[in-house]
Amino acid sequence: MLAIIGAMDEEIELLLGELQDREDLSFPGATLHRGVLDGVPVLLTRGGIGKVNAAMTTAWLLSQGASRVIFTGVAGGVHPELRVGDIVVSTDLVQHDVDVTALGYDRGTVPGEPPAWVADETLRALAREAAAEVEGVRVTEGRVASGDQFVASVGEVGRLWRDFGAACAEMEGAAVAQVCAKAGVPFVVIRSVSDTADHDAKVDYRTFMPLVARHAKQVVRGMLARLAAQA
Repeated sequence: MLAIIGAMDEEIELLLGELQDREDLSFPGATLHRGVLDGVPVLLTRGGIGKVNAAMTTAWLLSQGASRVIFTGVAGGVHPELRVGDIVVSTDLVQHDVDVTALGYDRGTVPGEPPAWVADETLRALAREAAAEVEGVRVTEGRVASGDQFVASVGEVGRLWRDFGAACAEMEGAAVAQVCAKAGVPFVVIRSVSDTADHDAKVDYRTFMPLVARHAKQVVRGMLARLAAQA
């Protein structure tokens, strides 16, 4: 069973509208939608904003049999060459807002956890192939930096690039990755750049959200088509 998560309704509504044999499953704080897309059995859900919501929803998905997880949605671009509409496929993920440096840990490291959670290579390859079919955008593989804040300053973008080498910044992916890694479940995070995480981020985000949501849908459907062909 493949699980697909988006943080917000806008990030899953295009997929939800095409879900066949839909069944809604209610859990505390989350609703999972079971069905079929492109011949592939899926669990689709809105995970909510922030790392806690993302982790909780991922745990519910795994409890219902999810054996692979795709997180899709929007992010702020951090890599200097990224532009609105471009796509980032995760190589690994970090929690940029974790700071235990006073105890000798590197910034972003959760004590007792790896410094970053590495995405599954097979899912990454599927995402790269599907993303390459989206016309007019750059596809970049790179680190996704997650934190419970909406990054909207040049200074913070510079810090994420300098300290983490992050390609993009968002608020959920590393939490999904941490839960999946603990359970031994393959995962990948795919982000479409809705803004450049600078002082214009709020304007860019609201303006370009519909466009990047369509890009995210196209990538996920492309991955599903490839998975169906392999079955």
